[in-house]
Amino acid sequence: MSVYKATCHCGAVELSLNLPDGIPSPHRCDCSFCRRRAAPTVSVPLDDLKVTKGADNLSLYTWNTGTAQHFFCKTCGIYTHHQRRSNPNEYGVNFGSIEGQNPAEHEPIPWDDGVNHPSDR
Repeated sequence: MSVYKATCHCGAVELSLNLPDGIPSPHRCDCSFCRRRAAPTVSVPLDDLKVTKGADNLSLYTWNTGTAQHFFCKTCGIYTHHQRRSNPNEYGVNFGSIEGQNPAEHEPIPWDDGVNHPSDR
């Protein structure tokens, strides 16, 4: 399988992920925002993620440099994906939003050091 579907909780937002090598290993980040969200993510190149439903139902949250852009469903509040600050050519996708994936089955999921982010140096 190379195309995966990700959704918010209420189904108003759907993403199509083109992952020819399968789902990459999930990880978490401990920056001030991600540790509060605690959702593990997988990396997807920008061209390999398409919002197939509900683009108008996405809310954008950004701060500081404005590089990282975090998207949430306006209806149910679920974080679906974000454009990465560490690599703006990638999205981080909420691993738990990908159909057929259960983060609990992949524990322990490693943490990245977002507190000491390379862009902050």
